Amino acid sequence: MIHEKSCGAAIFVRQNGEELWLIEHMRKGHTSLCKGHVEPGEAEHDTARREIREETGLAVTFRNGFRERIEYSPYEGCVKEVIFFLAEAAGMDTLPQPEEVESIRWLPQDEALAALTYPDDKRILSAAAAALGD
Repeated sequence: MIHEKSCGAAIFVRQNGEELWLIEHMRKGHTSLCKGHVEPGEAEHDTARREIREETGLAVTFRNGFRERIEYSPYEGCVKEVIFFLAEAAGMDTLPQPEEVESIRWLPQDEALAALTYPDDKRILSAAAAALGD
């Protein structure tokens, strides 16, 4: 069995008193939260920060106390673990990574949830939004 690990974040920005959430439409056809593979020796937050910078061009600040985990099988014989954090973007100007990301959108929570492809991503975004409300 192959084990893979990725890290990423539910990324938000506040605009006019409202949170907008970043979603990525990937070249493979699905819409998801920003995440990517852990490199050898890399800490979880470092992976998430690097992947966010590579895929979106954004600088982010992580919110303490939020760490959610999902697990799924991307292909037969593989189990993938993904760790998500909650991150606030320093701005909204993005630069999508052309090899992987078709487009990036900032959406209110309900629209972002509707746009996400996978139920696990929807659960992570809902949990992140709830954590902001605490």
